[in-house]
Amino acid sequence: MSVLKCWTGSMVMLLGLAGGLHAEMTVSQSNDPTAAISMNLSALLGQEKAALGAVSGSQLTSLVTPPAVTAKRSKSTGKMGYDAAWLASQPAPKAGPELECLASAIYFEARGEGIKGQAAVAEVILNRVDSAQFPRSICGVVHQSNGRGCQFSYVCDGRADRIRDRGAWVVATRIASALMDGAPRALTSGATYFHTPAVRPSWSRRFERTAQIGRHIFYRAPIQTAMN
Repeated sequence: MSVLKCWTGSMVMLLGLAGGLHAEMTVSQSNDPTAAISMNLSALLGQEKAALGAVSGSQLTSLVTPPAVTAKRSKSTGKMGYDAAWLASQPAPKAGPELECLASAIYFEARGEGIKGQAAVAEVILNRVDSAQFPRSICGVVHQSNGRGCQFSYVCDGRADRIRDRGAWVVATRIASALMDGAPRALTSGATYFHTPAVRPSWSRRFERTAQIGRHIFYRAPIQTAMN
């Protein structure tokens, strides 16, 4: 039973003990539930003043005080600051294959970048997961390949993927965890591709450039219309 139902039930019971009330109540059109309760209670007080006179002041206070509502919070805490303080404030990452895939991509593709640059790469991967054009899991996106190679070069460059910098790995896992837990993707405007300024792939001329952060330039696919 909800807190509001328990509170309302207590109100009815106290009024009944005060003398048996039979007042008719109308439903408010307001979207604010506390406003509806206030209006209905005012009507009852006007009609049953004598009966309510037998109710103590403390009981009346409890009747007219609506229950407190606790707002839900996402797992990721604090405003996105893209700095060490914000990162340290995040909950400890929970190990899992999806977290490891995202953290690995951040580590191997962008560990030389700052926190913002690494978060931007994480955004691209999560944006791909949300797109119908890519696999529906983080690991699927990270390990996707075709006849021309892998989407992320470190996956099929023939080198062993060893974590040699433990500090950089901790940063990558915390960034991955924060983004997976719902931290805003506010850096790349929905980008699903990126490259370094050292190269200029042919597809970049057809795609919309959205941002440049550190040593990465970000793009999203052009919007398809019926005329395309």
